[in-house]
Amino acid sequence: MFGLLCLFKERGDEINLIVATDGSLGSSKPTANLAAIRANETREALKELSIPKILKIKDGQLGNEFSHQKKIFHEIKKIDPDLIVTHSQNDYHPDHRALSKIVQSVAGIYYPVLFADNLVGINFNPNYYIDISNFFLKKKLAIKSHKSQLPEKYIELVEIWNRFRAIQCNGSKNTYAEAYRFEASFPFADIRHLLPEAPIIHATSLKKSGGLI
Repeated sequence: MFGLLCLFKERGDEINLIVATDGSLGSSKPTANLAAIRANETREALKELSIPKILKIKDGQLGNEFSHQKKIFHEIKKIDPDLIVTHSQNDYHPDHRALSKIVQSVAGIYYPVLFADNLVGINFNPNYYIDISNFFLKKKLAIKSHKSQLPEKYIELVEIWNRFRAIQCNGSKNTYAEAYRFEASFPFADIRHLLPEAPIIHATSLKKSGGLI
């Protein structure tokens, strides 16, 4: 969701970032002080947006205790946001899924919740697309800050992934988009007014290909 956050920042919105877990298990090999390393990498990656609040819930245990819901809701209420952006309900990572479920459960009646695309778009059906072309280089540099996570692999993935999302909007060459899903429910039926403008669809190119009647 980095590109969307950059667009919010550009238009003058206040951004508050919460990281629920401590990152202590996020490595394929044992690493001393991994939680501290990943916290520093996260702060470096997000420094142009906001200083993230890291709740330090143990990796792999999110959602196992009622205190997790209480802690997350307390942080959200302190912010009192216009919009929450979090992981989707069927994200590949169990901690991501747990966080999505907690946020929707404890805060969905008070604030609209927007779900971010799954990794490389697998099993995700978006209904909002955001043009992030102007911030795509910054997004790659932010990913590169996570040195403990083999970032080059994720940079390669995100180039394909965000390019594919732009192509779905008939984006021209060198355009990139992020995809999101909003599940309308009372009292939040439509949140387009909260989001940046949708990508421009180049209808003329569709006409040339015979795609429009």
